[in-house]
Amino acid sequence: MRFVSWNVNWIRAWIKKWTFFEYLNKENPDIIWLQEVKAKFNQLESENIEEIKKLWYEIYWNEAQRPWYSWTAVLTKINPLNVFNGIDVEKLDLNHLKIDEVIENNHEWRVLTLEFEKYFFITVYTPNSKPDLSRQSYRVVWDEVFLKYLKYLEEKKWVIVCWDLNVAHKEIDLANPKANMTTLKKPWNAWFTDSERSSMNDYLNAWFIDTFRYFYPDKENIYSWWSNFGWARSRNVWWRIDYFLISEILKNDLKDAFIQDKVLWSDHSPVGIEIF
Repeated sequence: MRFVSWNVNWIRAWIKKWTFFEYLNKENPDIIWLQEVKAKFNQLESENIEEIKKLWYEIYWNEAQRPWYSWTAVLTKINPLNVFNGIDVEKLDLNHLKIDEVIENNHEWRVLTLEFEKYFFITVYTPNSKPDLSRQSYRVVWDEVFLKYLKYLEEKKWVIVCWDLNVAHKEIDLANPKANMTTLKKPWNAWFTDSERSSMNDYLNAWFIDTFRYFYPDKENIYSWWSNFGWARSRNVWWRIDYFLISEILKNDLKDAFIQDKVLWSDHSPVGIEIF
């Protein structure tokens, strides 16, 4: 089976240009998870919905209250047992002074979970710390809550999660690590702060596997996102901030992991895995 995750950054633009359907026809993923779709389901043209269904996909949409925000969606050829929007934090064992903030902001609806026979499959658009780090404290709480959510699900079934994580984990995961490194004189650079990278370590220490690095631990110069500013794409100033993580026990089911960095319609490239 072939699974793809893609931050499409406004899906209606790619549907209008028909490039989205070209991708689906060529790649034929069993499931494709989408972040930042920036459209409500009822904003899609009926003929576009029919075209998706002709390709044997069922559509699940996760709409936020805030327009043009962090909505997620999934097209799947495999029928789920259940579909869950957001995080039901009341079921988690949480003890944090700022947890009310997470509950209050759960209307952002960043998380979409599908339950299948053997595993839970989740996509998420992780909160961005913002360039001035004005939202980093919220990001820290978010990572703590989301990890507990994954472990809560893992008590029932194995977990596969794909996301725009908004962090480059290691120096190999961005083109200019030294320029973005946290120092005493510059205690920040969003998406590569010590705090964000530490949160990524927490996921891996909790027995989740970064599938791309599992197959390609030392592979350089392959990334999934570039900034729209400063001619970053033409200068190859890229970052790897899109991931597939899986429960450790599923590693023997992995066939491959990939980043399609030549697919340039969005400011993100599709990433994916193949499993037996």
